[in-house]
Amino acid sequence: MRWIALLASVFVVSSVAAQNAYVTEITQWRADHEKQLRSEDDWLTVAGLFWLKPGVNTVGSGGHYDVELTKSFPSGKFGEITLSEHGVVLALAPGVKALAGDVPVSAMTGEQVLPPIELKPDDPGPPTKIKVGSQSFYVIKRGDKLGIRLKDNKNPARLNFKGEKWYAIDPRFKVTATLEAYPEPKPVKVPNVLGGEFDYKSPGILRFTIDGKQLSLMPVIEDDHLFIIFRDPTSKTTTYGAGRFLYAPMPKDGKVELDFNKAENPPCAFTEFATCPLPPQGNRLDVAVPAGEKRNH
Repeated sequence: MRWIALLASVFVVSSVAAQNAYVTEITQWRADHEKQLRSEDDWLTVAGLFWLKPGVNTVGSGGHYDVELTKSFPSGKFGEITLSEHGVVLALAPGVKALAGDVPVSAMTGEQVLPPIELKPDDPGPPTKIKVGSQSFYVIKRGDKLGIRLKDNKNPARLNFKGEKWYAIDPRFKVTATLEAYPEPKPVKVPNVLGGEFDYKSPGILRFTIDGKQLSLMPVIEDDHLFIIFRDPTSKTTTYGAGRFLYAPMPKDGKVELDFNKAENPPCAFTEFATCPLPPQGNRLDVAVPAGEKRNH
């Protein structure tokens, strides 16, 4: 009987070691996630969103400009952004110097007035980024609307951020889902906070079990992974009200690992100027998932 006891003790030690390794892995993942969130040009730096009107849109600080830079830019006019059927261009005001990408730009060289700078939007991307001091901005395209997303690395939201809040790590919420695949990825519409929709493709439906209850979620394909926008009963109490995001690896042999300990808040939880997707109708779970990121306030 000793060998049975020995085998049992080895199993227990092995299980504890595996659980400790998992906790270490998730703890490090969360630390890396917050480090990225706090970094330059991430979501905590987003300081404004200005939808462009056809024609001239003024840009500056300290006045009634169409695109209002933050106070870290000296008071005055920065330039003019013109939206036409040909696209979006920026003409800098005299004396203003900036970077277009990493290239220095100004209104003129010597006595020669330079042509306006073409601002390419983020869709299809990459966008043309204009940088001045701690600030940067670029054009975003959402449906038929074009806007300016403003970022400032000195944004108070970034400087005063107290840190993310998380549930205790719980291995119960790391589950294996089965992908009920479509013959081909299917185009789907996903609602967003602007009242519009984003176009994605979905590979199928994920089916899995939590606390003995059969559940399903529709993932969409984003780059080389699956992207899941979901809501659950905790959205009314302890997690972000509009829902959370979960990323997962692409299916392997029809299986997908879903780790809700990595469920994260969308950008809209950190800035009012994001354009987040919302959970599709079928992604509203009726079972609470007290795992992953909590509300920050």
